[in-house]
Amino acid sequence: EVQPWTTTTKQSLCLMWQKVKVQLMLSMSFLVAIFWYCRRLYSFLAQLLKRWSNYLRRKLIRNLSVLPEVDLLGYSAREWKGETKQAKHMREAYEELFWSCHIKYLRQVRRDNYCVLRAVLFQIFSQGIPFPSWMKERDILKLPEKLLYSQGCNWIQQYSFGPERYTGPNAFGKLRKCMETLKTNWTEISATKDHEERGNMCNTLFSDETKEHKLYEAIKFIMLYEVVEAYEQIKNGEEPIHNLFSLLLARDSSSDPLSFMMNHLNSVGDSICLDQVELFLLGYLLEVKIRVYRLHRFNTEEFQVNYPDEYRREWNEISLLTEDDRYYNIPLF
Repeated sequence: EVQPWTTTTKQSLCLMWQKVKVQLMLSMSFLVAIFWYCRRLYSFLAQLLKRWSNYLRRKLIRNLSVLPEVDLLGYSAREWKGETKQAKHMREAYEELFWSCHIKYLRQVRRDNYCVLRAVLFQIFSQGIPFPSWMKERDILKLPEKLLYSQGCNWIQQYSFGPERYTGPNAFGKLRKCMETLKTNWTEISATKDHEERGNMCNTLFSDETKEHKLYEAIKFIMLYEVVEAYEQIKNGEEPIHNLFSLLLARDSSSDPLSFMMNHLNSVGDSICLDQVELFLLGYLLEVKIRVYRLHRFNTEEFQVNYPDEYRREWNEISLLTEDDRYYNIPLF
């Protein structure tokens, strides 16, 4: 009686195992299929994310007007190959910067006719340098209105906006927007204390060509406004605030504010850059000491030049590097 009972039990267990085995096999197959699918999906998404990230990085670098830092001597070796006299001279100048001036890296700046304004403003923003003292005392948004209405400079309608050679009655409104862009971005970036966050804000700003151009046109207009004020002082028999205004207005091509605008400022950003005298004015108005390393003047007294040459001790210092007094890069210590 015992044997049939054990036999029946074994048969029942075997039958149950067969059914469970089939279910387990199906479940295992399903889990393997799910695992394989998830793995393929993860691999696909990872590849997609990598490609998208590389695309965004290439796009950002292509649009960025101030490129990431590169090794100074490596840049020199790439740019000045060969054994010509000029190539050797430039390589020696770069080596002098590396060993004596402790400049190890540089950031390349887009080569257009806004180049020097871009290099100066990028450093002011990236270092978090605040507004000049005189800008804190008056609202720069009102300068176009004051120039047009209070001082009666109707010729401001002939102002040109760099490569956008626009003149006409809408010049006032466009100048107002440029001043708003400068004030808003300068205020926001200089108030950001975290260096990395400020750098990201600068990269975003200097990859937007439309905003960039508004910044530079605002700076150009501030230069024009200050020249108008200095000219009025000279006409009234007063001494200008700084002797650089007398030097600037002594040129035949800029003997008054209108000729300064027509012959110089209107072409900046379009066909010419700022010249040496205007660099003095730029440093003075922004209250920064602009130290320029002029590589083509290596082994002369003009290898290092400060703009302006007379500055206050509390002013911040920024540095530029040029090979030809037209295009500028940013040296990093």
